[in-house]
Amino acid sequence: MTRSSAAPPVDQAGRVPTLKVANTRALGRADRIFHAIASTAGSTVVIAVVLIAVFLLVRAIPSLGANTANFFTSSQFDTTNPLRLAFGIRDLFMVTVLSSLSALVLAVPIAIGIAVFLTQYAPTRLSRPFGAMVDLLAAVPSIVFGLWGIFVLAPTLKPIAEFLNRNLEWLFLFKAGNVSLVGGGTIFTAAVVLSVMILPIVTSVSREVFRQTPRMQIEAALALGATKWEVVRMTVLPFGRSGVIAASMLGLGRALGETVAVLIILRASAHPGNWSLFDGGYTFASKIASAASEFSEALPTGAYISAGLALFVLTFIVNVVARAVAGGKVNG
Repeated sequence: MTRSSAAPPVDQAGRVPTLKVANTRALGRADRIFHAIASTAGSTVVIAVVLIAVFLLVRAIPSLGANTANFFTSSQFDTTNPLRLAFGIRDLFMVTVLSSLSALVLAVPIAIGIAVFLTQYAPTRLSRPFGAMVDLLAAVPSIVFGLWGIFVLAPTLKPIAEFLNRNLEWLFLFKAGNVSLVGGGTIFTAAVVLSVMILPIVTSVSREVFRQTPRMQIEAALALGATKWEVVRMTVLPFGRSGVIAASMLGLGRALGETVAVLIILRASAHPGNWSLFDGGYTFASKIASAASEFSEALPTGAYISAGLALFVLTFIVNVVARAVAGGKVNG
């Protein structure tokens, strides 16, 4: 029995039509144009980051040269006399890092729990509206978070802060700070507010990563008799580890640069100095924002730009470390 081949298509005159070959020159030109457009779009972010860094560096160098204090170790930030600047970032760095890391410690476990619940436990009719509600937190303005934090959250957190200070004062994080716990304008309150602000970012990214867990791996674990928690622990969490790290770093970047909410809550201008959650003070961003109305002379303005440069370098280092950690987890 012979295998019959399909007859070629013919036109009405019984002739086999010839295939029209596309203009390869036109295709090559279009490919080059698209390549150029894509390359330009891809390099836009790199160019923008480089230009920002150059701007900060150029504007900061004259003020750093006129600075009479140690920029890295001094807690003083005096720009009232343009002829004798004395500014340092020690306290700004301390408050920024302490509030941001505390917010990350509070937000990430909750975000992972919400993401696991929405992707592995909640039914579809519940996970979609609940996920949308979590995402809506990102749309709340920063000033609303700040006002909520100082007028509503701070009085609520006062008993917790007093308990921690009374029972864990031997730990430097919970020592009495320079701010009265009655007012509530402390790093502790700011960290809780920041944790709420970064929660939707970490939750959203983690949720999407957990959803990408191969269904075959989940079904294989269930077929071997694993419980739901064992499936999450052995398949979902390991698969989404690098995504959770990336989400955490996105949240940390948001916390490091948050301005208005932190400025409203951390109203005390006294110098912290002891790494206590019950201190007040300024972060990099809130310090710059608090003096925005005074940016009239080049050298004092450059002092605040120097603080912005330090924040820029800090966020850059955080992202580099995060990529290295996430890459190591993936390769491992």
